[in-house]
Amino acid sequence: MVVPDTIPRNGILAVANIKSARKRARQQEKTRLHNMGLRSKMRTHIKNVIKAVEKGDKAAASQAYAEAVPVIDSMINKGIVNRNKAARHKSRLHKMIQALAA
Repeated sequence: MVVPDTIPRNGILAVANIKSARKRARQQEKTRLHNMGLRSKMRTHIKNVIKAVEKGDKAAASQAYAEAVPVIDSMINKGIVNRNKAARHKSRLHKMIQALAA
């Protein structure tokens, strides 16, 4: 974990000298930790769909996919993932589910 009043710069932790820079460093650390949790939540929902597909349970996979899509979409709005990456995840998960039916 990064010390709150330091700013990573070229792989070196620099101590912020200006008050506003110290505050910004603290804010960035809080934001980073928050974003890590959101990214983890998205990954968990994606993994739930993949696990259901691996079991071969189409109904469970479809339900997990239906739960995952709004979470993935909300990550786009929050700026956690790029919209193209989110679309790629949704597309690949959907293809996996469709392959179960065949």
